[in-house]
Amino acid sequence: MSRPESPVLRTTLNSPSPALPPPPPPPPADLGSVDHALLAVINVGGNRYTFPWSTLQQFPLTRLGRLCGCRSLEDIASVCDDYDEARKEFFFDRSPSAFRVILNFLAAGKLRLLREMCILSLHDELNYWGVEMAYMERCCKRKMYTRIEEVHEKERREEERRQKNAMQRVPVEETRYQKVMNWLRDMVENPQSGLPGKIFACLSVIMVAVTVVSLCISTMPDLREEEDKGKCSSKCYNMFIIETVCVAWFSLEFVLRFIQARSKLDFLRGPLNIIDAMAILPYYVSLVVAEEDPASEHERPGGGKGYLDKLGLVLRILRALRILYVMRLARHSLGLQTLGLTVRRSTREFGLLLLFLCVAVTLFSPLVHLAESELTGPHDFSSIPASYWWAIISMTTVGYGDMVPRSIPGQVVALSSILSGILIMAFPATSIFHMFSRSYQELKMEHDRLFKEESVLVQTLR
Repeated sequence: MSRPESPVLRTTLNSPSPALPPPPPPPPADLGSVDHALLAVINVGGNRYTFPWSTLQQFPLTRLGRLCGCRSLEDIASVCDDYDEARKEFFFDRSPSAFRVILNFLAAGKLRLLREMCILSLHDELNYWGVEMAYMERCCKRKMYTRIEEVHEKERREEERRQKNAMQRVPVEETRYQKVMNWLRDMVENPQSGLPGKIFACLSVIMVAVTVVSLCISTMPDLREEEDKGKCSSKCYNMFIIETVCVAWFSLEFVLRFIQARSKLDFLRGPLNIIDAMAILPYYVSLVVAEEDPASEHERPGGGKGYLDKLGLVLRILRALRILYVMRLARHSLGLQTLGLTVRRSTREFGLLLLFLCVAVTLFSPLVHLAESELTGPHDFSSIPASYWWAIISMTTVGYGDMVPRSIPGQVVALSSILSGILIMAFPATSIFHMFSRSYQELKMEHDRLFKEESVLVQTLR
């Protein structure tokens, strides 16, 4: 005697196709016609599904697989949210749309991400249904882990910021010292806190611009000649005054940031603070070294003129480090912050780009050396290491023209290296661009949220 055919997802469950299963069919008109010895009736958020018990037994560690071992109502209650004994129906109060991932898992034995589903919600669903991440495809697993790490890092930063705000605003009766520290912290760290913060940020940006301009002007030939001769005209003196004012401002800013920092050790270990110290210290070191009077006619015993030349070289190198002041703009520029975040997140892509470039350079350098040395003689391409420079410049499409292949085989190698360089540079560029766009949107949303929270906090305090 043949059993009536029930609308079961039998086709979906037995199909080897990796595609997602179609929308669930309507529930059976008569649940009594279902052979409960062979089929399990599952109700997920109001949508009914029927699964062969044999399919569920293949995954005994999952929540659905544990239904096969239930022998009493207590066992069933520990697995599902409710059980209709009359209909023999297991009810789970979960999202039907998220259950589509579990359907696909039961059908194909592999987990795949749904484009329209939140990765964090999917992670929670997998934990609920007891499906291990080992079943997930490698590409989907990497995408999920990356997103989870980013969210956890964001939550950690938000929690730290929330704790700092709580420590800052919770005390009702603040001492005068606490009020001064809070005001100073808002001024130097949050330009949106009020007029003092905006003025402080504008002055900092102006000083950076003045420092960069003065550094460029100090390299003009007339000023360099005066410096080499040990003379100091009015121009040289004015440049020194400008540099002194800028360094005094940066030193004051560094001290204020250090004073308002809650953790002095964390402040000193901050990347931007280390850059600030590296940019400020050369000025004071040059003042100390200048006391040695390197331009005088005195010569050190055993050192002679070489000592003075080395001392002058040290001074010039220290002054050139003033260009690090440009990095201070990252405190006030969302674009520079996005660039730094993109570089940190795209280290793998940059590593692949460097690997591709090294392999290609190693390949094309011997070829162009062989072609040029055999046909035109060893002129520019005298050795394989000497050809590395040409290969790098050609593959990055810079083309200085200092080394040019003149033979036909050498030109063919040059054309191949240029085309290969275009492809190699293009492969990771797309991923880096998408990472930059996503990082910019995240930082912009975070800044907007912080600005709104600060506005609400200011209104509340008023």
